[in-house]
Amino acid sequence: MTSIKRTTEKNLMVFTGRAHPELSEEVASLMGISLIPTSAHEFANSEIYVRFQESVRGSDAFVIQSHTAPVNEWIMEHLIMVDALKRASAKRITVVMPFYAYARQDKKHRGREPISARLIADLFATAGADRLIAVDLHTAQIQGFFDGPVDHLMALPVLSDYVKEKYGAGDTSSDLAIVSPDAGRIKVAEQWSARLGGAPLAFIHKTRDINRPNESVANRVVGEVQGRTCILVDDMIDTGGTIVKATEALMNEGAGRVVIAATHAILSDPAVDRLKNSRAAEVVVTNTLPIPSDRHFDKLTVLSIAPLIARAIREVFEDGSITSLFDGHA
Repeated sequence: MTSIKRTTEKNLMVFTGRAHPELSEEVASLMGISLIPTSAHEFANSEIYVRFQESVRGSDAFVIQSHTAPVNEWIMEHLIMVDALKRASAKRITVVMPFYAYARQDKKHRGREPISARLIADLFATAGADRLIAVDLHTAQIQGFFDGPVDHLMALPVLSDYVKEKYGAGDTSSDLAIVSPDAGRIKVAEQWSARLGGAPLAFIHKTRDINRPNESVANRVVGEVQGRTCILVDDMIDTGGTIVKATEALMNEGAGRVVIAATHAILSDPAVDRLKNSRAAEVVVTNTLPIPSDRHFDKLTVLSIAPLIARAIREVFEDGSITSLFDGHA
C-alpha cells in the first residue's frame, strides 16, 4: 500500500462571543443547528478567558461577534476565540463581523495618524482567521486590508424591501427620492434607486471639521426633493448628528417626509434623543449591533440581518456562491 486515503465529512461549527449572542442564536436557529457551548469569563484584572466545551478538531468554524461598546473588550474576546480555535486544530476559521470596528479609520487624513481598520484586519490574520464575513463595511476598500477571502454582505435587500413595501416604489417611484447624507455615499444611493424603481437621487453637500469627530455641517440639498418621501440612507448612525442635520435640511427644502435607513445602529449618546426629537417619520435599522431596550423608541424599526448571515455561512461552508449576497441583488 503506497498511501492512506480517508474520506471525512465537513463539520460546520458556529461559535458566538458575548457581545451580541441573540443575533448568533437567531443565525444558528435559522440554520437548524446549535451554537457550540463556550466558557468565558474575566479574571480579576479584566483579562479574558475562553474555552470551547466540545472538540473543534478539523471543523469549519464560524465565529460571530459584533464589535459593540465596549469595542476593544469585544475585539479582544473575538481574537482570543480565534486563537483558541487555531490551537485546537480547527481546519478553517471564518470570522463573522456583522459590524467591523474601526472601519472609519480606513485612511490617513493627516500625517501621524493610524490606519486602524488595517490593524484590525492584521490582528485577526495573526490570530489565525482564514476568512472574513462582514456586513456593510464603511468603505469597500477595507476588503483589501485582509490577505484572504472577504465576503462583504449588504443589508440593502433587507432595508429596501421593507421600504418598498411600506412606502411604495415602481409605479409610485415618482413620490420617492433616495438621499445620500454626503457625496461619498452616492454609489450606495444609486443601488437603492435601482431597487426602488429608479427613484431620483439627491445628496447633502456638507463639510466636516477633521478636528471635531462626530460633527458635521449640512450645507445644502443637491437634487429635487420637494414634496417627496425622502429615503435618507447611510451605513451607520453613531451619535446621530449627521443624519439629523441632513433630515432638517431636507425638510427645510420642502420634503414631504424623511425616512432614515441605516445598517448599523451604534446609537451613542445623544443619538436616541436626537432621533426621537427629529423630524424624521421613521428610523429603520438592522440588528447587526445589539440595541438595548432603553434605546428603543417609537420611530425605530429594527429588521433582522440573521437570515442574510445564515445564508452566507451556509454558502461558504458548502463552497457555493454568495455573490448575490454582497452585491445587493439577493
